[in-house]
Amino acid sequence: MLSWRAYGTSCLPSVGKPEKLPTDLIPPKGSVPAMEIQRTLVMIGLAVVTYLMVLAYQEDYGQDKPANASTSSTSDSQYADSSIPQANPVSEDSHDVPDAADIPVVSQGSASAIDIPQSGPSASADTDRLVHVKTDVFDVTIDRQGGDIVELLLLDYPLHADTPNQPFPLLLDTPELFQVMQSGLIGANGTDTAEGRPTWLADEVNYTLNNSDTELNVDLRYFQANNVVITKRFTFVRDSYLIRVSHIVENKGNEAWNGALYGQIKRDNSDDPSKAKAGFAPMPTFLGAAWWTAETSYNKTKLGNLQEEPLKTTQEGGWIGMVQHYFLSAWIPDNSQTNTYSTKYLTKSDQHILRFVSPPKTVEPNRETVFYSEFYAGPKKQAQLEAISPGLNMTVDYGWLWFISAPIFALLIFLQSGHVSIFGNEFDLGFGVANWGIAIILLTFTIKLMFFKLSASSYRSMAKMRKVAPEMQRIREQNKSDKQKQQQETMKLFQREKINPLGGCLPMLVQMPVFIALYYVLLESVELRQVPFFGWIQDLSVMDPYFVLPILMGASMFFQTRLNPTPADPTQAQVMKWMPMMFAVFMLWFPAGLVLYWLTNNILSITQQWIITRNIENE
Repeated sequence: MLSWRAYGTSCLPSVGKPEKLPTDLIPPKGSVPAMEIQRTLVMIGLAVVTYLMVLAYQEDYGQDKPANASTSSTSDSQYADSSIPQANPVSEDSHDVPDAADIPVVSQGSASAIDIPQSGPSASADTDRLVHVKTDVFDVTIDRQGGDIVELLLLDYPLHADTPNQPFPLLLDTPELFQVMQSGLIGANGTDTAEGRPTWLADEVNYTLNNSDTELNVDLRYFQANNVVITKRFTFVRDSYLIRVSHIVENKGNEAWNGALYGQIKRDNSDDPSKAKAGFAPMPTFLGAAWWTAETSYNKTKLGNLQEEPLKTTQEGGWIGMVQHYFLSAWIPDNSQTNTYSTKYLTKSDQHILRFVSPPKTVEPNRETVFYSEFYAGPKKQAQLEAISPGLNMTVDYGWLWFISAPIFALLIFLQSGHVSIFGNEFDLGFGVANWGIAIILLTFTIKLMFFKLSASSYRSMAKMRKVAPEMQRIREQNKSDKQKQQQETMKLFQREKINPLGGCLPMLVQMPVFIALYYVLLESVELRQVPFFGWIQDLSVMDPYFVLPILMGASMFFQTRLNPTPADPTQAQVMKWMPMMFAVFMLWFPAGLVLYWLTNNILSITQQWIITRNIENE
């Protein structure tokens, strides 16, 4: 949508209604010339848009703070670098559960669990400690020590387009990437204590979701003193990235059981494995924590900032998650409870923790209680996330132009698949072109149609300016020594020809935000990840590997400039001459889908402008 005409003769004027311009538009002696006003308005508009883009870039993708900088007073304790730090006991009327350690546990001596080994890194775990789960969307590995998910592969999302059989690792415990999901029970009778975490028992080591099943339960069991049996159940549902995690406490003894549920994501400072590559440099992507509050549905902070800006908040319902390019891992605890959310940085291990702790509960003798939570691990698909929890769909972060990006994305989805999402529910209207590249082309046609009258006005202005160019040259030649009279005669000419000298700025300023919004859509939408167009373009979300589209786009810009009047200023004429080449080079590393959009828009603009110019010249 960023039309080349905007860089022509100082934001070329457009034609408004046929009535004459007010006479007060003619500058009196000593006033600022009209063409200077045009140039100033254009430069101010471009400066404002550029400034806002820089601010958005710095907010989302700026440099993280040094990982080894000094931490705040809440970052460390005597247990800050150990696997099992210490915390205060949990009581029924208190939420003073630990938040300054790796695993929130109670004071030493207050737990009644038995036979709890010290927890250690899962990477060194014996193979018989690992439980493997295979569903239609997941390949999951659970470590029985702690009952943590230490590996989660997304089967429908290859790590790279050229390796379709290598699934994307969202959770992993390797030297290259450490990001795991942990959960357990804390408190007076919790399973996770200062002495260590439990080794759970499993009936099998391999679980598979059969084609005839809609869900799969994986049960781990742990036997405590006083005849208490705890079942940790992972429930996997077909075609869903939401995992239900239930801790079922069966108190068969004669004493009350007390405890609380916690869940957390533990991650190191490694790079985002889903970061898009574009040429010689990676595309900017966000990696960090996000959470919900009653005041603000979507809050975020970069991973590097968690060290000096730890989070602690108590909310009814809510969620907390780790956001990365295209994918999300998030805890969504019981929304009927008031949960405590916090973050933690571990100094020696250089790891971050995103955590929730639920209210404590008491299980009376001969009673059973379920501690329930959900864990999302998958692509950032807005319709699915919106249906799970308020604000979760906002992890698809379109930046400051979200109100433009959101309808553009909805229109693009409709053109490609024929689906419409309303309040988290999807409806199939039976229309869709399947190919995302064609959908982008149709999107360009649609947006071009929306701005048709505005563009036509600008093109008529340029055509009339081109027509009166000889007369403007004559005025300049006759009044070389009197610049003021030159401007007055020019304004009189504009009045006779019904030319508004400021109208040409509007199309460029209105359409530029649309272009930026589409850039965010192509960058953030997982639906466009690794999707092909045709031929050599096998991924519209990254650069054209052979630079064909940027070259064609630069050529289209050049042809469009030939339809514009030649600038009177020699310097401006030179800038206009070289600008197509500069923009073509600039666009070499942009997503191919964005360049396709710009190229299509230029072709449509050239066609519309050529027809209008011929009609004006033939009058």
